[in-house]
Amino acid sequence: MLIRIVRMTFQADRTEDFLEIFRNSKDKIRAFEGCNHVELLQDLNHPNVYSTYSLWDSEEHLNNYRDSELFGQVWKATKALFADKPQAWSNVSVNI
Repeated sequence: MLIRIVRMTFQADRTEDFLEIFRNSKDKIRAFEGCNHVELLQDLNHPNVYSTYSLWDSEEHLNNYRDSELFGQVWKATKALFADKPQAWSNVSVNI
């Protein structure tokens, strides 16, 4: 299981635009092969900072999504709203 976290800082006056993009695409992303979960998180102290938290069967499944037409459309619309460069992390759970 791959855990993907993407932190995005938006122009303060464009956060509603981003929320609309997310509302319209979240179910399509969740339905993508290999995606088990997608949720949106908002920074407690910075209301224009959001993170997506998603669970994927594998890095290959995530990359297939990232190479898809859906991702191209969503990402193009989303990145136009950024106030800062996004940050992304891919993680796996550690059982100790």
